[in-house]
Amino acid sequence: AYLVDAAETVTSDGERAYSTVTLSKWTAAIFDRHRRAGVTPNPSAHELVRQTMSGIRRQYAARGDRPRQPRTPLLTDDVMLLVTAAREQAGSWVARVYERRDSAILLMGFAGAFRRSELSGLTGGDVELHAADGVHVHLRKSKTDQMGEGGTYPLPRTKDPLRCPACAFVRWAAVVSEYDSGGKDAVIRLIADAAPFGTRHVCRSRAPKLGRRAPVFRSCRNGVLSEGPLSGAGIHAVIRRRAAKAGFEPEAVARLGGHSLRAGFVTQAARAGADHHSIMRQTGHRTP
Repeated sequence: AYLVDAAETVTSDGERAYSTVTLSKWTAAIFDRHRRAGVTPNPSAHELVRQTMSGIRRQYAARGDRPRQPRTPLLTDDVMLLVTAAREQAGSWVARVYERRDSAILLMGFAGAFRRSELSGLTGGDVELHAADGVHVHLRKSKTDQMGEGGTYPLPRTKDPLRCPACAFVRWAAVVSEYDSGGKDAVIRLIADAAPFGTRHVCRSRAPKLGRRAPVFRSCRNGVLSEGPLSGAGIHAVIRRRAAKAGFEPEAVARLGGHSLRAGFVTQAARAGADHHSIMRQTGHRTP
């Protein structure tokens, strides 16, 4: 009765208030609470509950209610279009700070097939330059690694510095390091003294020092960096904002999001002929 009542709840515009995923999460929560309390029988395991949930899914599917809307993948050329536009449009020192951060998010997120939550959770101790692999990113925990076993993912150095995720990380890390040591004035000096980027790899130099527990990606306002990490919603907004500034149509921008980088990696790798197992090693997926 609880599930049916929730499934029939509608919003003011006549849309279903709750998706089947939400109902499944609630059912799982009820199951977990009963299990922890040692209460039997567990109502969530009852056959009638399973049949009811199955019927709700069929009903939603038949009516086309709250269909799943996967994010449009951003392929290599798309990512480079966003990065190139960001660099060309960066006039002031504040805009250049944003460009360094957003370029690092785009290039590292795509090359590593990272979720937005994984990018948001990166700290200084999770990323290190590597002589052969460009940069190593250590994920302490992810959606497919709930027990926190962790994993290290190499982001290879590219031939062109403009496309290099390791260079993008170094350029942004320099901003974070300067801000933490000298504040906004130090960042302004860094940006003003920086040589034009693109002629050589900056990732071959020594990496800027970041606090091991300090977030790598931070929100920024008028050149002032926050102490906390840029949220997953913030990364989602970065991708959409950069797409809009790069000339994407509003309808196309609306279909993009934080998952577009990860989906783009998988799509691009598959188109390039990579086998399922090679892709899964990078993404952490358990089945093709």
